[in-house]
Amino acid sequence: MTQIIASLSDVSDRYDALFVDLWGCVHNGITAYPEAVAALQAYRAKGGIVVLVTNSPKPRAGVMSQLADFNVPADAYDTIATSGDSARAAMFTGAVGEKVYFMGEWQRDEGFFTPLEVIDNPVTISRVPLAEAEGIVCCGPFDTMADPDVNRADFLYAKTKGMKLLCANPDIVVDRGETREWCAGALARLYTEMGGESLYFGKPHPPIYDLARRRLAALGKDIPDSAILAIGDGPHTDIAGGMGENIDTLFITGGLAARETKTDIHPDLQPDAEALNAYLEKEMSSPTFSIGRLR
Repeated sequence: MTQIIASLSDVSDRYDALFVDLWGCVHNGITAYPEAVAALQAYRAKGGIVVLVTNSPKPRAGVMSQLADFNVPADAYDTIATSGDSARAAMFTGAVGEKVYFMGEWQRDEGFFTPLEVIDNPVTISRVPLAEAEGIVCCGPFDTMADPDVNRADFLYAKTKGMKLLCANPDIVVDRGETREWCAGALARLYTEMGGESLYFGKPHPPIYDLARRRLAALGKDIPDSAILAIGDGPHTDIAGGMGENIDTLFITGGLAARETKTDIHPDLQPDAEALNAYLEKEMSSPTFSIGRLR
């Protein structure tokens, strides 16, 4: 059974590093949560390392720019590991071919196709219509409000051609302020359900955790998994991923599950214990700790 805590400082002294989700934990897709920023700043002031581990399809530089726009200061974190960078590395090694059909918003996701210097002998990637493609690169829906089923016809064609779908963001949904939007993970899930093959690189899958550990190593830090705490609001991404890596987890109940855990109606923005345990049992999730908001 998860332990409900009042603040990050209740348990943070046990850990040398944090793997922290962004959307729903540090910001809401529009602006930062001040208490979350303050908690991370206080943790770093005591010598802790904060790695932001996000399922954003953006490269690390793009996430840094976005964080500045959301008023998340640079002193709230040490480094960033993105699903996008992990997926890009696979794309440039030819995981889904050289001619790819791109799904996403080009103005937002163009940076995904910027070559990676760390890849030896990268393949040359070109964007082509679906009929000419060898595989699919999915950074998100063309329309984040449209039901993923609108892609069924294209996915049926792609499946019959044996195309693999590279998913740059395994999240199913995300809340931008008060609006819930579909993410690339919803499309990859549909493609898999239809019999296609989807390749995942973000949480809860191992590649992004390997990247996060490499980010720690690049800081000169050799921190065992037992001294890392993974924080996030997604039971099937952040929490499942941490559990799969044998990393302790802190579930932010006031994010995607705010209503189900009754966090949204609690005067202190904390989860109702009974509702929380019922939700976790339903989702088959077992976070080490839980808290309403990162604070």
